Amino acid sequence: MSNIFIHENFLLTNKTAQILYHEHASKMPIIDYHCHLPVNEIAENIKFKNITHVWLYGDHYKWRAMRTNGVNEKFITGNASDKEKFFKWAETVPYTIKNPLYHWTHMELKKPFGISDKLLNPETAEEIWNRCNELLQQDDFSTQGLIKQWNVEVICTTDDPVDSLEYHKKIKEKPFGTKVIPAFRPDKAMAVENIDEFHKYLKKVEEASNISINNFNDFITAIRKRHDYFHENDCRLSDHGIETAYAEDYTENEIKLIFEKILAKKELTQIEILKFKSAMMYEFGIMDHEKGWVQQLHIGALRNNNSRMFKTLGPDTGWDSIGDFEIARPLAKFLDRLDSQNKLTKTIIYNLNPADNELIATMIGNFQDGSVPGKLQYGSAWWFLDQKSGIEKQIDALSNMSLLSRFIGMLTDSRSFLSYSRHDYFRRILCNILGEEIEKGLIPNDIKLVGKIVEDISYNNARNYFDFWN
Repeated sequence: MSNIFIHENFLLTNKTAQILYHEHASKMPIIDYHCHLPVNEIAENIKFKNITHVWLYGDHYKWRAMRTNGVNEKFITGNASDKEKFFKWAETVPYTIKNPLYHWTHMELKKPFGISDKLLNPETAEEIWNRCNELLQQDDFSTQGLIKQWNVEVICTTDDPVDSLEYHKKIKEKPFGTKVIPAFRPDKAMAVENIDEFHKYLKKVEEASNISINNFNDFITAIRKRHDYFHENDCRLSDHGIETAYAEDYTENEIKLIFEKILAKKELTQIEILKFKSAMMYEFGIMDHEKGWVQQLHIGALRNNNSRMFKTLGPDTGWDSIGDFEIARPLAKFLDRLDSQNKLTKTIIYNLNPADNELIATMIGNFQDGSVPGKLQYGSAWWFLDQKSGIEKQIDALSNMSLLSRFIGMLTDSRSFLSYSRHDYFRRILCNILGEEIEKGLIPNDIKLVGKIVEDISYNNARNYFDFWN
């Protein structure tokens, strides 16, 4: 057997899985319907200075591993040189055995860099540093070049309602073969826990919408205007990063009075905060339904736990974890509030706590209405769960409680242009699961039937689910 770690049948442990992957999954384009790629770097088609620039900047997965391995912050987010940071990562990689980072690291070295004959460690670091940096100067390794290498058909970025979308417009003016579409992420529009920060955000909403906000109706009018603007610029989906669903009972008058307190810079009680968030989630849901958008709910992250490092480095730097919030009752109530008025749009629900897998997989079945195959989706294994066992458990829960065959598949949820290997990772795991069950006699040995399901989950279902082509 070859000594190459990431070989053509990596993760494919049976012959049927290999057929499903090579003849069906591998050929399908990618629709990356949720990511955090910086759209300005796509529009400007930048070339990366070195492998650290493309690989370690902003990657809090790697940062957490390096900290755990005893690496000083200077070599992670500090002022050490890019080469020093890369070498510290190379020192850490051997210690990531059985962590998905070991798989991802070597998958990303194989594609796009073609390095499959070396494992990254302190002894190989210099050679890999030089080989990667030489390739990064070629046109095929610019931001757009990397996207093309991976056959990415659609990218959906994550954008605040006040964003000008200027870079999306530039891409549309000068297309390169991949649609780059904004996604409406209005988390800050309901973040009233910090009144001072919310007031700063209100000013931005006023400037972006050219509407003076003097009451709650003005605020909704301004947000709706931005929602319209996003739709005019090809946005067809929203996204919400929330601890749990918000569905407190409230009256219109209560929300108006709460907003008056906000404008007066008076601190809100906890129940007032929850009622305001509940009102905003309802309003967002109504807007999305009116335009036929898909709404995405990312549920379950407990963020910014390390207050000292949050003050030093800010959010999204590696201090978040899985939360254990109440999910079922508020989520059911939120979905029912919209569905009872026939205003529930297509919805994807991602959970971060594996204890909630079956909860979400059963919840989506409560609100399927026969209008669209898989109208409600149990989203792909997310963040701390997008590794082999997490993906397998999500697929098992979805299979047992719903229709895996209608699943819209994987996304990157990443800030890295090298993360498209995660689609390949997912497809290999999917094929291995189905191939194994065929060989055990649990699924018919019908490659045409199962191969079509593989192609659908890899690409076709997402293509049909999202309105990106109208």
